[in-house]
Amino acid sequence: MFTNIPLEYYLGLSAVLFAIGAVGVLTRRNAIVILMSIEVMLNAVNLTFISFASYFGDTVGQIFVFFVMAVAAAEAAVGLAIVLALYRNKQTVFVDEVNLLKW
Repeated sequence: MFTNIPLEYYLGLSAVLFAIGAVGVLTRRNAIVILMSIEVMLNAVNLTFISFASYFGDTVGQIFVFFVMAVAAAEAAVGLAIVLALYRNKQTVFVDEVNLLKW
C-alpha cells in the first residue's frame, strides 16, 4: 500500500495534522470550528494507526481506525446537537459567551 514512502513521512504528516487540530481547539471560539478541529485530530490518529499497520503488516491498526471512526461519528452527531440546542437557547455558537453552568 505505502510504496517507496518512509514511515517517518506519514508520522510527520500526522503530527502536523494533530498540531493544527490542537491549535484550533485551543484558540478558536466558535463551537463548530472546535468540533472540526477535533475531527482533524482524530484523522491524524487514524493516519498514524494505518501507517503503523501497514509498516508492521498487521491489521490491528485498521481495526482501531474503525473504532475511531465510530467515535468520530458519534462525536459529530452529539456535538452538533449540543451546538444546535445552544444556538436555540442563547442565539450564539461562541463558547466564551455561554455561561449556562454559572449560578
